[in-house]
Amino acid sequence: MKASFARWITMLLCSVLMASAVNAEENTTDPWQGFNRAMFNFNEGLDAYALKPVAKGYKVVMPDLAERGVTNFFANLGDVSNVFNNLLQGKVDNALLSAARLGFNTTFGLVGLIDVATPMGIQKQPEDFGQTLGYWGVDSGPYVVLPFFGPATVRDGLGRIPDSMIDPVMQVDDAGARNALYLTRVVDTRAGLLQVEKLISGDKYTFIRDAYLQKREYDITDGAENYDDSNF
Repeated sequence: MKASFARWITMLLCSVLMASAVNAEENTTDPWQGFNRAMFNFNEGLDAYALKPVAKGYKVVMPDLAERGVTNFFANLGDVSNVFNNLLQGKVDNALLSAARLGFNTTFGLVGLIDVATPMGIQKQPEDFGQTLGYWGVDSGPYVVLPFFGPATVRDGLGRIPDSMIDPVMQVDDAGARNALYLTRVVDTRAGLLQVEKLISGDKYTFIRDAYLQKREYDITDGAENYDDSNF
């Protein structure tokens, strides 16, 4: 009986220590978790009642070919940011590849509706200003969930500002056309995530947070295996 009791106490103490270690790691990774979960729930509600139903309807009414064309169109516009951010990181070859993609897809690809560059062997070189700041050694800062925009870090959130300044969509003078393009891009992006979200398991907030931070770590270091992840 005494041995069983001692074993039970030992298991209890081990459980408490493990829980303490997990909580410490959570606080280091996500010190603003209370705020973040509130924003996450807000975004989830907005998605459930507005964005997701629209995205599902979009998938139903849009032929696959047309939907692919819309996705290609906005991906082509994204190469503008890729050119600048690759240059800012000193990746001249990648900047030239992004410029080549932009040129070929805009002209021969009918303003980007058709991705002619990839079959030519000109692969996409995605970079954003958050990645550029990371490349320059700027600390990521805490994880934060932005209202409407979703997961980010302080560094990535600030990086959205210069990226928006070179975003061709945001440079459209006509407010109606600009808003229509922006909303179409949002819906198209959300429609592309309908299948991916089926992979989520367990606590959705934690799953998305960890997946985001791991993906950003990989992007910023270009997949370097010796990356020091202490900032995360």
